[in-house]
Amino acid sequence: MFLLKYFLLYKVNHVESVSHDANAVSGIDTMPCVDNVSCKVHVPNDMFEKAVVWFMTNTCPTLFATLPFFFFTPLYSGYPFALFQRYFLFQKEAYLIHLYNVFTGLSIAYFNFGMQFFHSLICVLIQFLILRLMGRTITAVITTFLFQMIYLMAGYYFTATENYDIKWTMPHCVLTLKLIGLAIDYYDGGKDPEFLTPEQRRFAVRGVPTLLEVSGFSYFYGAFMVGPQFSMTDYQKLARGEMTDVPGQRPNSFVPALKRLSLGLLFLVTYTLSSLYISDEYLTSDDYMEKPFWFRCGYILIWGKIILYKYVTCWLVTEGVCILVGLGYNGKDQNGKPLWNACANMKVWLYETTPLFTGTIASFNINTNAWVARYIFKRLKFLGNKLLSQALALFFLAIWHGLHSGYLVCFQMELLIVIVERQAMNLVRDSPPLSTLASITVLRPIFYVLQQTNHWMFMGYSLVPFCLFTWDKWMKVYRSIYFFGHVLFFTLLLVLPYIRRLIVPQKEKLKRAE
Repeated sequence: MFLLKYFLLYKVNHVESVSHDANAVSGIDTMPCVDNVSCKVHVPNDMFEKAVVWFMTNTCPTLFATLPFFFFTPLYSGYPFALFQRYFLFQKEAYLIHLYNVFTGLSIAYFNFGMQFFHSLICVLIQFLILRLMGRTITAVITTFLFQMIYLMAGYYFTATENYDIKWTMPHCVLTLKLIGLAIDYYDGGKDPEFLTPEQRRFAVRGVPTLLEVSGFSYFYGAFMVGPQFSMTDYQKLARGEMTDVPGQRPNSFVPALKRLSLGLLFLVTYTLSSLYISDEYLTSDDYMEKPFWFRCGYILIWGKIILYKYVTCWLVTEGVCILVGLGYNGKDQNGKPLWNACANMKVWLYETTPLFTGTIASFNINTNAWVARYIFKRLKFLGNKLLSQALALFFLAIWHGLHSGYLVCFQMELLIVIVERQAMNLVRDSPPLSTLASITVLRPIFYVLQQTNHWMFMGYSLVPFCLFTWDKWMKVYRSIYFFGHVLFFTLLLVLPYIRRLIVPQKEKLKRAE
């Protein structure tokens, strides 16, 4: 998910390090910046290239550090891979598709992590054995969940540091969800369709996947590093050449894929240029601590907006790969226009315009959130408590991200904010004075600006522990703003029910109860 950091870390391994402050050069949260090490670019002999290098290193060093990997990183290598599959393997024998995906995926794994690619190989092989030996049983599902999560947690435990770690665990967390989802879908495939929900019937795996099929599904190059999540049934359709808007022909997906790639590059440039001035390190710096309270809050607001663009970039670019090869095909709308959003991890317009926390959640990391909803939240229905199911789903998300305390604090804050936001929206809707005030047209732009300010201030507040990871770092930032977010939202959680009793008429309460 943090592949942009990987670009810079990889670059530093191929250039000469020097001992001056890298923050003045890159401004991006990378290991070299943390270690106060920067890069000395070897100037080529050609005079034109010298001029280009001089310009880039003196006027836009951060962009220089990132853009060369347009051609060389796994994030973008999916495009030539997809083009090859599109033009040479479309509607070929399924085993050729699987072999191609295994080869390209393992190549990406080896290129990035060397012999540590065996971690993913072990988990894929064991998962295949679980499916074959245990069959369509709840025992297979539980065994899969425990084995895959324990393996991932062990990986985090033995490799984690105080910074974001670009190691084999990064794509492995994506693989973990894939394999758990596969086990559950395989289990559903053995049930009578009448006892399944429409969603479960859609994803249920009826046949018995071969080792080559499971491996191809696991190592698909377009989603191996950072996702998105997709089902085995969709992958099988892709291998059969069915993921197309024109049956029997290559999908007309080139332009939609190019649009997502272009949008991803726009966010990449925006993030890269903004990183010259906005960084994680500044949050814990002495200079930040010495600024006035309003500045510290304002910085978190802007930082929270910008820091998410690196995720947006990765997901848009990889979505383009999936669309190009056909995996993004999602049927047609009511007007017969093909939809290419099956692998969408971002709803960009909603993300940029929503003033609500729930709106951001609905527009960000869509496929992962859908996976958690499908395989965790909805499967906890037997608990009979929606809030408890939601809390457990968020707890799963937190430990799936890693073992740092910051993840738990972030998702705890998310749950708190969502609960309070829903209470506030219900209060405005059910209170005649507040609903009347909110409906005044001339005031709506003012309310929108206030909502957006509140929204991104506390979105950034929640992201502080997520991005700083360790207790000492995020606690330092929270202390500097006096735990403003926690104090405000816990206060609202306690106070809003009493406010509701005062300003919501009894008949409205009875109507809502009905």
